Amino acid sequence: MDLRAIVMGLAFALMWSSAFTSARVIVEYAPPLSALSFRFLVSGLIGVGIALALGQNMRLNRQQWIGVLVFGICQNALYLGLNFVAMQTIEASLAAIVASTMPLLVALVGWLFLGQRIRLLGVLGLLVGMLGVALIMGSRLHGGVDPFGLILCVIGVVSLTVATLAVLGASSGGNVLMIVGLQMLVGSVVLFVPAMMLETLVITWNWQLIVAFTYTTLVPGLAATLVWFLLVGRIGAVKASTFHFLNPFLGVAVAAIFLGERLGILDFVGVVIIAGGILAVQLSKHPR
Repeated sequence: MDLRAIVMGLAFALMWSSAFTSARVIVEYAPPLSALSFRFLVSGLIGVGIALALGQNMRLNRQQWIGVLVFGICQNALYLGLNFVAMQTIEASLAAIVASTMPLLVALVGWLFLGQRIRLLGVLGLLVGMLGVALIMGSRLHGGVDPFGLILCVIGVVSLTVATLAVLGASSGGNVLMIVGLQMLVGSVVLFVPAMMLETLVITWNWQLIVAFTYTTLVPGLAATLVWFLLVGRIGAVKASTFHFLNPFLGVAVAAIFLGERLGILDFVGVVIIAGGILAVQLSKHPR
């Protein structure tokens, strides 16, 4: 792994983790599904526009189209949609912690259902990571967290797991920026229907909403997705996924800095345990 890949990985982890904090601000002032649908529309049009300007096209192969649809529906519509709704009642740090377990779920699904072999280090990492999740969930449930919001986050991270397993199909064959833009537009279309059916479009306009929406649209929405696709293409999904072990720390840190969210001692211990489990799982996938 070269220096450029390391910088890209660190940048992706920070951008991905910060999305929960900016999303928490957005849902305070705007309906979650409507705001997210519009965000994907803006991000998608920008991405497709830049891709066309760079000479990319929409002539994707069948595997790429499947990846675009699965990624757009599972990550953008389901995972982020459910998280946006959940963060009306739960803290950004908790949503970030739940979402950061995705690498553990990917490894677990691969091991149980896809016939992927995991070394002893990976098995221990799975067990340790799940222990950390149980520790945090037990602490938060005892502390009065909204169970419905937590369930939405769990369903969301399962959807993100499916999207991650499909990322290789979407990132092979070129036209990366076009693919990013198209999967954003897929998410926008899918979210538009429930947004119109379930929400009343009441928006409290202020500078916090404008800054959070702009940041979420351009940085976690467009830039982070593009960096992830490029990183996977550069070093492969296994090595790229190693950077996910930083997400529990960064997600909690950004929420604490910008939203003033506080963590208990069990939360801190759980974050450390989850990060260690994720790192162990990812390292177990590397050649001996």
